[in-house]
Order: sequence, then C-alpha cells, then structure tokens
Amino acid sequence: MVKEKKAKTRKKVSYAKWGYIFLIPFFATYFIFSLIPLINTFYNSLFENYRSGLTQIGPNFVGFQNYISIFQSDLLKYFGNTLILWFIGFVPQIIISLILAVWFADFRMKLRGSAFFKTIIYMPNVIMAASFAMLIFALFSDNGPMNNLLMKAGVSDQPIRFMSTVWGTRGLIGLMNFMMWFGNTTILLMAAIMGVDASLFEAASIDGAKSLQIFTKVTMPIIRPIFIYVLITSMIGGLQMFDVPQVLTNAQGTPDRTSMTLIMFLNNHLYSKNYGMAGALSVILFLITAVLSMFVFVMLTSSGNKKGGRY
Repeated sequence: MVKEKKAKTRKKVSYAKWGYIFLIPFFATYFIFSLIPLINTFYNSLFENYRSGLTQIGPNFVGFQNYISIFQSDLLKYFGNTLILWFIGFVPQIIISLILAVWFADFRMKLRGSAFFKTIIYMPNVIMAASFAMLIFALFSDNGPMNNLLMKAGVSDQPIRFMSTVWGTRGLIGLMNFMMWFGNTTILLMAAIMGVDASLFEAASIDGAKSLQIFTKVTMPIIRPIFIYVLITSMIGGLQMFDVPQVLTNAQGTPDRTSMTLIMFLNNHLYSKNYGMAGALSVILFLITAVLSMFVFVMLTSSGNKKGGRY
C-alpha cells in the first residue's frame, strides 16, 4: 500500500510551471521593446543632443534643463488641443456606440441583418488613418464635393473654408476619429452586454422597470469594467493622436497651431534631431498618460462601489 501511494505521488504533475513558461515570451518582449527603450528615453532626456546645421552638439549632460525648456514652451496649449480633439470625437462615439450595442445585443428586438451592419460599422476601423485623412481633405477642400453640394443646394453662396477655421478643422478631426473608432467601441460594448445574464433583464422587466431604468440600473453597473477599459484606452489613443491631424493640416497644426497635438510636437523635435528635448517630452507624455489613466480608473471604480437605488 505504501509503495502504491508513493507511486501515485510521483505521478502527479504540477502544471503551474507551464503557465510561467508561457508568460516568458510576453515578459521578454516587454523587457526588450518597452522597458529598456523607456529607461533609455529617460536617460537621453538628461542630455543636450542635437544638430546645428552640420555640427553635432552633445551629448552633454544638462540634468533637467530639457524639462524646464519643454514647460516654458507651448506644451500646455498643445495638451489642451489634444484633449479637445479627443473629446470632440469621443463623446458622440461613446453615445452612439452604447445605443448600437444595446440594440444589437437585445434579443427581444430581433434585428434582421445585424451581422451585416456589424461588419459595415467596423469597416472604417481597418482603413489607414492617413488614407482616411486624405479622403476627408479631398471631400472638404475649398473646391471639393462637399462645398459643391452645399452651393448647389443653396446652403452657401461661396465655398466654406472648413480647414481655415479653428473649429472647422477640429470638427473634421473629431469626425474622422469618431468614424474610425465607433465600430470598434460598439463591438466591445456589445460583447460586454451579451455577457450579462438574460434573467437579470427579465427580472427587471417583471419588477416593472422601463428600458431606460434597465439600462442605467442593470446594464451599465454590470458592464462598468469594460466601459472603464474603453474610456481609458480611448483616452490613451487620444493623447497619442498624430496621423489624422498630421496629414489633414500638413504637419502644421493649422490654423495658428490650434490643431497641433502633443505627438506632433514630439515629432517636430525628432525631425530636427533634438533627441534630448524629444526624450524629455516623451517622458512627460508618459507621466501625463499614467496620471490621467489612474485618475479615471480610481474615479469610476470608486463611484461604482457606491450603492445604487431602486428602479
């Protein structure tokens, strides 16, 4: 009996190690392509390193002087531009995505052709942002199809210069971000809603709750983690906005740099080969993203822990 027990004990295999083995590629990739470049960026941000004509200046250690120079520039203006551009595109995106997700996930509505519509709304997400920006530029240019249509309809007597006004340019950038990403957001929210137990909706209906009450009291509290994920990832993507305003404004952030984003500002330093200033700006952008993400996460999770009322 003792020998049989020992034999059975020896045959037991611990599968926990395989989990750690499968995690090795992720951590190796993160260490090589994320952590080391991040440390190297912070290191380079402490040096004066740029070109003046054909002359290479540095690298000379200057401490935090690059950070001081960044904050003395128009950093806050570009940060404000970035948040405004993200906000313009995200607000209609999250509203329409929630509406579509509820419609598609509601089995009682029995929408026909839902698979077709899901494909259609997701298609703009697979188009390259630069190509999309060129398309919008052609449509809304002074002599573009949109102006011709408005003039023929009698809405305007002369071409509207969309990209010569602050809110015209910002509106087009927000429109592009909305059209490119609302399909992806809809799919994520719809998957979250479909994961909710249908008996909860039935119980709420039996209790006399209306559709809006079911949405606010049942659906939203349950899908809150996915909603927070969508909000934080969208905000991170908004802070990294580059290709759409870069192409639409020809890298100038026109008019009067009101469409210049933080990454466009960073790209200017990389283009001029001022690696010290670019490194400092990269570290600042990383800290801004981390602080805002933690703030949004803590704010939404703490509000979600409060007890809700009845229907």
